[in-house]
Amino acid sequence: MFGLTKTFGALYLASLMMQLGSMLLMTFLALRLNVLGASETAGGALMAANALGMVVGGWVGRSLIAQVGHIRTYAACGGIIAAAVLAHEFSTALPIWLLLRALVGLAMMCQLMVLESWLNDQAKTEQRGGVLALYMVACYVGMMLGNLALSLDEGLGVRALLGVAMVFALSSVPVALTRSVHPTAVPAASIDLRLFLRRIPQSLATVLVSGMLNGAFYGLVAIYASKQGLATAEVGQFMALSIAAGLLAQLPLGWLSDRLPRASLIRAVAVLLIVISLPLAFYQHPSFTTLLWFGAGVGFLQFCLYPLGVALANDNMEPTLRVSLSGMLLITFGVGACVGPLIAGALMQYFGASSIYYFYAGCALLLALCVGQAKVTGRYLQKDAPLQHPVTPNGIASSNLVAVCEPAVECTDQR
Repeated sequence: MFGLTKTFGALYLASLMMQLGSMLLMTFLALRLNVLGASETAGGALMAANALGMVVGGWVGRSLIAQVGHIRTYAACGGIIAAAVLAHEFSTALPIWLLLRALVGLAMMCQLMVLESWLNDQAKTEQRGGVLALYMVACYVGMMLGNLALSLDEGLGVRALLGVAMVFALSSVPVALTRSVHPTAVPAASIDLRLFLRRIPQSLATVLVSGMLNGAFYGLVAIYASKQGLATAEVGQFMALSIAAGLLAQLPLGWLSDRLPRASLIRAVAVLLIVISLPLAFYQHPSFTTLLWFGAGVGFLQFCLYPLGVALANDNMEPTLRVSLSGMLLITFGVGACVGPLIAGALMQYFGASSIYYFYAGCALLLALCVGQAKVTGRYLQKDAPLQHPVTPNGIASSNLVAVCEPAVECTDQR
């Protein structure tokens, strides 16, 4: 592991700083909207705008990297993000914030594509699991630190935005100065939607639901916690613990995923998520301790869905479709993250803040039914397809370790 840290340390540091700034910005804006008296629908729209920017960034990023390279793309997007973050202070008008959030989402997706493609390109096959595991740790630690940083500015003033802009600006330094081998430039690959719908429907459903849940989490759960009477620092602790639970989940998840069918694991996680979400939906104004425990349980489960969905997709896709698969999964996640906060925000506005966990239970039920109804029409591509890492608020790492499809075999994601 030390060797990997030495080789990819600059990219890990940039990832940590990016997620710190992104998480601090998202939670800060959600709480700021709540203080300004905006509706939960507005909070959901803000997260949806960010997700829409991510979806567009999936196309823009591939083109930029192909034209100007990884480092220039990363540095340019870092400057755009820093400027957009500071621009939030010029006006609190919702349309302006929506535009800025979309711009930040687009630019950060480009940065994530730079980091993830760089890591996947340079990691050797026998070390890729460790490379992505450390990347996962860096992302989760950054997100936790971003939430804990809220306690430094209880008044939700301009210092938080200044801090976010500084972090994003500084995250370009390790990337610009790294001595790691630069990845090989590849042309942007097209995405065949019909092919993926036919080959990996269960995986797409899992990633879509994961996007809906994660979008609602990052955009609205802080508002839910605030409406339960938590102070700003307590909201940060609640969010940080939920993310920490998601990080801890990756170790047992990786162990189980190597021993049990991934589709069965997805169904099990979905059912458990229903069970643990409903008490928060029914119970009004729980104690801080209760919120922490149940929030950690929800985080533990929801952050399992994306890596399982990606692993299931990679089980059933040949290497020639690797780049297209990564783009398809990112776009699917982004669509879910765009739709989810809008639905959850509307539910919270009309039925109360706790209804966000009815939304969680409903999404989990839908996923359990979708994955459970699939029929086995193909066969596995390989036995040892690895679990993919990790989940991040604005993007997702995708591994290059994929299966090889045999000729004349119709592959479906039934593993």
